[in-house]
Amino acid sequence: MTRPHLLYGWELSLYSGKVRAYLRHKRIAFREKRVTLWDMREIRCRTGANVMPVVVTPQDEWLQDTSHIIDVLETRFADQPVVPETPRQRVAACLLEAWGDEFWLPSAMHYRWHFDENYRAVFAPEGGDNLLPFAPRFLKNRVVARAAGAMRGFLPVLGVVPAQTDSIERWTVSMCDALDAHFARHPYLFGTRASLGDYGLIGPLYAHLGRDPVPARTLIAPRRHLADWVRRMCDPPADARGGFLPDDDVPATLAPLFASVFGEFWPYLRGTLDEVQKATPDLAPGRGYARALGRVRTTLAGSDFGLSARPYSLWMAQRVLDAYRGLDDAGRTAVDDWLAAVGAADAMRLPVPRLRRMALRVAPE
Repeated sequence: MTRPHLLYGWELSLYSGKVRAYLRHKRIAFREKRVTLWDMREIRCRTGANVMPVVVTPQDEWLQDTSHIIDVLETRFADQPVVPETPRQRVAACLLEAWGDEFWLPSAMHYRWHFDENYRAVFAPEGGDNLLPFAPRFLKNRVVARAAGAMRGFLPVLGVVPAQTDSIERWTVSMCDALDAHFARHPYLFGTRASLGDYGLIGPLYAHLGRDPVPARTLIAPRRHLADWVRRMCDPPADARGGFLPDDDVPATLAPLFASVFGEFWPYLRGTLDEVQKATPDLAPGRGYARALGRVRTTLAGSDFGLSARPYSLWMAQRVLDAYRGLDDAGRTAVDDWLAAVGAADAMRLPVPRLRRMALRVAPE
């Protein structure tokens, strides 16, 4: 019998939640190993970065980056595909994956790191047990505090600073309200089957907002339909075999999400593109861009919002543009009509240069 896939991850990890949900929904045999300090050394050797999640296939391939992991496994497990075949739903699902992966990070990081209860009740004990499973508690506490300090150091890059936390909280409440209203009518984003967009969103909405005590209590639990979706994503029904909505329908209940995608995320991408273009002449051959470049401005919940440009976001946008460019003429026309209807007629003309992934960085192809 073929051995199962191995998932290196943590319940605490945002992106581990995305891959874990995917593996469960696709009924792909896997076992999960909590990443220790010793595992991290091998992961860095195999992938080039201290990162999780990582999936090791039965063929001993070490796959890193959740989008790449899903791309690879979709070619091998074709039943119940997560990328819709119809053009509008396909592009919409890719958009929501990128938005969930990249633009929900300020919310996820604010709610995790700005409420001490989350650290005391979840991160410190779980993180310590994961990193040093056999060590005494005082050593676990010391190591996990160092890891937490490194993560907190990334907050300003994401715009998670005191002057902007009110905007982050108002935005998060409004998006959770919109999702709750949508899931009152549909089990998943595009029908009765989880799509790529659902997996992009479950990362922040499970590990950070759905498990950490403060956001779980104040954001998720009061919204019954959203809470039910989180549970379905993490523990799919044993007999689940759903489908996407007929007639390539993108439900009107998703309109608030796409207002953020095109009104907030897309301006951030344009600013990031400007910073990447500034950095390109000084980029050494074969080297990737820094993970964070200069500051860019967008809006969040109607307020001005500043954060650092992260070139990786453009690689995620490139995936969306590739999905659009891979359509036939009729498909692109259908998507263009939908984009025009939501006020984003020129969105697919974002001039992203070809980028390749280098572990946690990207570089020109």
